[in-house]
Amino acid sequence: MVLIVGSLVVFVGAIVQGGVGFGLGLVAAPVLTLLAPDLMPGAIQVVNMTLPLFTLAVEWRRVDWRGLGFAVLGRLPGSVVGAVIVVYVSVYTRGVLVAVMVLIAVVLTARALSVPRNAGTIASAGFVSGVTGTATGIGGPPIALVYQDAKGPQIRATLAMFFFLSAAQSLVILYVVDELPARALGTGAALIVPMVLGFLVSGPLRRYLDGGKVRVAVLAVATASAIALIAQNVIVEMLAP
Repeated sequence: MVLIVGSLVVFVGAIVQGGVGFGLGLVAAPVLTLLAPDLMPGAIQVVNMTLPLFTLAVEWRRVDWRGLGFAVLGRLPGSVVGAVIVVYVSVYTRGVLVAVMVLIAVVLTARALSVPRNAGTIASAGFVSGVTGTATGIGGPPIALVYQDAKGPQIRATLAMFFFLSAAQSLVILYVVDELPARALGTGAALIVPMVLGFLVSGPLRRYLDGGKVRVAVLAVATASAIALIAQNVIVEMLAP
């Protein structure tokens, strides 16, 4: 069940991220956390680290290396905070955190909030991304908001390099704090196949995704997943002895 549903949401998320630069975690993390909280965020981080390589193979020349440096610099301490959350916060509470982050990202994305792009905002976005990415598997929205006014290839290339480095960093940290079970790695590896298929589909559909034709449906699915995740955790807490 986890692999079937997980493959579907990863496929959809890969289409979105392949087209606009981010979205895999936004779409897939809430559903995977709902189905198998013990596998998160490790499973989604395996996919998060693999997908950017396909984007970089095509658009690596468009990476904003200066901005990337500030983003990574900010992410380092953020990842430590995220690791602390993983160790000391319960799985169900982290599930609510995932849902809240998704809802915030949906609201900000829907409003198309404009954020100035400079060393301070990029480093701050990197810090927030480190916290949320390590703790929940959703680290894209903060950086994407800062780069939303850049051209498509630069957005996709810069975010891809950032996501690759970020996911690798998070996996190492999760391993160090003993929050990376072998089953999470196995599930993540199995989800690479639908991820590749989704990325391949994103090529012909990129102009439609950039035009916003799928955007409303994706935001609706992400919102529904987040609400369902909150409801699940509320019910679990109510039924807990």
